[in-house]
Amino acid sequence: MESDGGAPTSPVWDRPAEEAFREFYEASFGDVVAMLYALTGGMSDAHDLAQEAFCRAWQHWRTVESRDVPVAWVKRVAANLAISQARRRSVARRYLSRLRPEHVPEISADHVGLTDALRRLPAQHCRALVLHYLADMPVAGIAELLGVREGTVKSWLFRGRHALAELLRDPAEPAPREGRS
Repeated sequence: MESDGGAPTSPVWDRPAEEAFREFYEASFGDVVAMLYALTGGMSDAHDLAQEAFCRAWQHWRTVESRDVPVAWVKRVAANLAISQARRRSVARRYLSRLRPEHVPEISADHVGLTDALRRLPAQHCRALVLHYLADMPVAGIAELLGVREGTVKSWLFRGRHALAELLRDPAEPAPREGRS
């Protein structure tokens, strides 16, 4: 069955019940959101939880409507939802904190030097080198990811390696000769 607005409605609900709920919702929504904002500290969470509480109220509207203070029922449901959400987030935070390594090794001076040299390369050379040598991606995977041909990736890797070698070369060492001896 469809209402005038095109939204499906249940044959159990009549228009007066829908109108009564709509009036209740419009009159009470702000108070429920304010309570939830105080509980959660986030306006987005407060709105989401209020919507869920009112959806549940609609599902049980005949029972809720018959109460002396229907908004008290909605506020209780909303508070329970907020507490459950906080509990789930707390459990998730504790779990994630246990996954962190106790000791993270310091970044070596060599790694800092390599990163600095990589940043001085053309962006495509840097990306190709990082993806291939640090992320262990094959040439075909890099080509697909970057939307270029495999030959282009091979060219970037070749040029990037040579430019990187020059940037990382010890100034005290003589420059390598071009060609073979």
